[in-house]
Order: sequence, then C-alpha cells, then structure tokens
Amino acid sequence: MRVGRTADAARCAELAAEALAGVAGRRGGAMLVAQEGPDPRVLTESRFAALMDEPGWLVLVGTLSGAVAGWSVCHVETLPAGDRVVGRLDGLYVEPGARGMGLGRLLLDAAVAWLAEQGCSGVDGAALPGDREVKSLFEQAGFKARLLTMYRELP
Repeated sequence: MRVGRTADAARCAELAAEALAGVAGRRGGAMLVAQEGPDPRVLTESRFAALMDEPGWLVLVGTLSGAVAGWSVCHVETLPAGDRVVGRLDGLYVEPGARGMGLGRLLLDAAVAWLAEQGCSGVDGAALPGDREVKSLFEQAGFKARLLTMYRELP
C-alpha cells in the first residue's frame, strides 16, 4: 500500500467503475446511483489525478505483486460552524480477486491514521444496508452507525 501517483489514476478509475457497477446491484444501490450519479470527484481518471495533488485529500492505492488492486480516497472537511474538522472516507474499493487478504483494512486504517494526523475529530464512511462485507470492515475498525436513511418505494 502507498500514496497514489498520477500514473495510478487510470487503474483507479477502472476499479472505481467496477465499484459503481457493484453498488448499483445492491440493496439501496440503484437509488444511490440515481441520486448521486457517477461522482465526478472520485470516479474519473482526471479527478483521481487531480485529487492526488489536492491539499486536504489523500488517495491511497493497495497493490498486490506491484499491481494496483484497490484504492481509498478521503478528505478533511470543516463543519459549517467552523469549529470542528471531520474526516470523510469518500470511497474504498478492492477488486474481488484481492479481497480477504487484508488490503481493504490496510487502506482503511491508513486513511483513518492520516485523517487523525490532520486533526480530525472523527471519520464518516458510508455502507449500503445489504453490504455486510463493507459494514463488517467498518465495524472491525471501530466505526459505529450514527445515521440511517430510511426509504419507502411508492407505487
């Protein structure tokens, strides 16, 4: 695992497209994608490259045998009142063939550590309700749910 470099941006964008396709097929995912659309801050090659040089943002890549197999993106956010700074985990993805080896946890722990170094009072991350794998990763790292969004489809 290491800090992302501009040369990693294309691979990160490929993996981000995989992540988006996977999210759309999960419970709550189709609505999330419809509401948010492909997030231009994270999913494009040019945005990954820009974030790698953006102050207050961190792009990490997880590698296996030298090849990028996952990524995480986080940033520092000042709350509207201006008195507290929180970290936001904008995305974390590990390709299916590289899961179960601890790469996701390394990416998560490194992002959290960096956010702590930046003076953040906490970290927010999101998981879909049916995505037990992601929820378990967060819970094992000490995260707890603080907000649930409830939804009811209408006829």
